[in-house]
Amino acid sequence: MPRPGLRSHSQARKTIRTPGNINNTHYSRRKPKKSHCAICKKPISSIPRLRPAKIRNTNKASRRPNRLESGRYCAICLRNLIRESIWNQ
Repeated sequence: MPRPGLRSHSQARKTIRTPGNINNTHYSRRKPKKSHCAICKKPISSIPRLRPAKIRNTNKASRRPNRLESGRYCAICLRNLIRESIWNQ
């Protein structure tokens, strides 16, 4: 029986056959959903699907694009927001 922290179905299960011809089950955390745009709800392609602890270990440039409001809006919606803010001034 697996240890108590692995008994929930929030863990992804993968059946592995070991070299000794024994079937084992390996448990791992599921990948999170892709981040979505706050306006059009399309997935943002440049943000990786990693758990928070693994995102902290990556370098800052690969976490999100280096532009204004980058993790919240997709590129098309952000372009429209910038245009509207310039026109309304």
